Amino acid sequence: MKIIGLISDTHGYLDKAVFKHFEKCDEIWHAGDFGTIEIVEELRAFKPLRGVYGNIDSHAIRTQFPEHLKFKCEEVKVWITHIGGYPGKYAPKIREEIYDNPPGLFISGHSHILKVIYDKKISCLHLNPGAAGKQGWHKVRTLLRFCISEEKIYNLELIELRDR
Repeated sequence: MKIIGLISDTHGYLDKAVFKHFEKCDEIWHAGDFGTIEIVEELRAFKPLRGVYGNIDSHAIRTQFPEHLKFKCEEVKVWITHIGGYPGKYAPKIREEIYDNPPGLFISGHSHILKVIYDKKISCLHLNPGAAGKQGWHKVRTLLRFCISEEKIYNLELIELRDR
């Protein structure tokens, strides 16, 4: 079993509360738009970090993270990308591949809108943790925390940070 802390769109701001909320996590996954290399370093110093670069990320971040990250966690196929869309409205670059070779868990960021949607068409859970940073139009900063064991994803928790 692994406990995952999911974050996105920090845009150069990392609330210290993230460390408290992710204290019991085994890994942190970041769905892009870190904003600064310092955010990467702080998260890496705290827990094992997986992530993808976002559209605002610098060359320094892009050399450390891919645009798409595909891996297995326990028995769940995971795909993380920053601009991925969501069920029924997948991004054009994603659409064909997600239908041809669907993961069990598809994670994206970019929209700053928290989403938890099960795509029945491809038997895939889509997660977007919203935005944890202060840049953007969102009103509440959010994170997600969940468990993966074998092929199951469970104990999904929405964490609201202080308002922007």
